[in-house]
Amino acid sequence: MFPTRVYHYRDPAAVILGLKELRKQGLTPRGLLFIGLDPRGETYIAVPEDLDAVVNIRVGDKMSLISPLEGRYFNFDAIHRLPGDTVLWNGDRRLSDTGSAPEVACAISEWLKGSSAKNVFLGCSPHVPGSWWTIDHVSAVTELHMLGYLDCVVTSSGILARKIDSTKLYHLEFSALAQHGTPTEGWQEVFTSELGNILLTERRVLNYRLVLTCERGLVEIDVSHLPDLVIETARVPMRSGFGVVGRIDGGAFAVTSGIVEPWGLTNMSPAMLVGSPTESLLELPRTLRAMPLED
Repeated sequence: MFPTRVYHYRDPAAVILGLKELRKQGLTPRGLLFIGLDPRGETYIAVPEDLDAVVNIRVGDKMSLISPLEGRYFNFDAIHRLPGDTVLWNGDRRLSDTGSAPEVACAISEWLKGSSAKNVFLGCSPHVPGSWWTIDHVSAVTELHMLGYLDCVVTSSGILARKIDSTKLYHLEFSALAQHGTPTEGWQEVFTSELGNILLTERRVLNYRLVLTCERGLVEIDVSHLPDLVIETARVPMRSGFGVVGRIDGGAFAVTSGIVEPWGLTNMSPAMLVGSPTESLLELPRTLRAMPLED
């Protein structure tokens, strides 16, 4: 879609300095396209070659990009700065093996704070998903996937997550997180899919709507009444292996494809932007069924 440039930083301290310099050149969170770590824990950040183009980049555009990082790189999917400046991130489960992921996530979170941003969403890459939370770079890290929670999405009142190999969606209120001081307790079941296990959650809430990719189709939910109520607003039964990872204002959905497994959608491809003039999931089936799946 546009040329990219990859910056290499050997340690988290270099990430902090490098991002500060790139901000001076015009980089904003919109321009962070991919963030990956290699097995040694060194960081690689892909940004547009032309930083003047950053203002035109949408979340859906990022998700449709092919990563310029080829080889053994373990990518972040999203990094969130939560109330109290704690940090939540999703990504390749092998990030745990690098040793530097918490420091890098916290460095990115601190950089986001300087841009008055609460999160950054990054491009799609195939991997086994993981989710983590920590207070800061020197504190213990909670591996949420080890508790069964994946694909964490931040709402106005807390954190939503699907449960591995389950039809259930759970919510953790920020007040409960503050009370317990850890996300190991306080999760409440808020929704049950009638289309089988939830395999993937859309990466962000937009206009209080969120799409869940399930074993037998797609479900859109309204989360404006959390923590008390989640309302199903649309249902698209299908068995094609398509999943929604995001959307943009104006109606386009970022649609990926992969292999349906009971625990998740695996081997996901970069997303394609599929238009829907009225922003309705119900208008997508014909277009989605016409899209070829990758072999």
